[in-house]
Amino acid sequence: MKLKHILFLFVLSTASVVAHAQSGRTDKLYSMSGIGFAFPMGESADFLKPKFSTTLGANLGLGDGGLFLYPKVSLHAFTFDQIVPDAGYSYTVQNARATTYLLNIALGYRKMIAKWAFYGFAGAGGGFILTPQSAVNAQTLQVTMNNKANGLGIAEAGAGIEYSLGGANLFIETSYMYGFSKIQERTFNTVPVTIGIKPNLSKLLNKL
Repeated sequence: MKLKHILFLFVLSTASVVAHAQSGRTDKLYSMSGIGFAFPMGESADFLKPKFSTTLGANLGLGDGGLFLYPKVSLHAFTFDQIVPDAGYSYTVQNARATTYLLNIALGYRKMIAKWAFYGFAGAGGGFILTPQSAVNAQTLQVTMNNKANGLGIAEAGAGIEYSLGGANLFIETSYMYGFSKIQERTFNTVPVTIGIKPNLSKLLNKL
């Protein structure tokens, strides 16, 4: 819920700044929510496997053309098979779970044709990836589990297709996400694939 609140406040504050630049656009403001999978690529596939993903975001129209601002929060869950133990730990964790919490802000362009829309976007952001750690006490026969927060800057570019249902659009979207920090001494690369819905909130923006 906290991620939803942060994103909602960000979208409203941004909308109030650019609302005066809007005119007759019918796609001024969409909220966005989707589910899917993030597929690790390259070195990331050595220790990550797709589990599930959820994404929350918004599309805020800029000017009179097809440009839009695209902030979104992504939670990607992976199966985590640790290769290199973290400093201070002797054991690697297998068949565990790693989760990303990433905020990305992109600039996109949408082309509408009848009930269909095609769009592309590129942007950057950051956040962190939680990876598990385990410490074994041989005397007490206890295993202590902790999570390590790995800071991560990202760049992302992608494209999507929408189909209008009137008050909302169904969409499918894919992108390439590149991490500027290493996880498990390897570069983080993934291809998220998301399907979901974008309710059209343009009437709300007209009142701001």
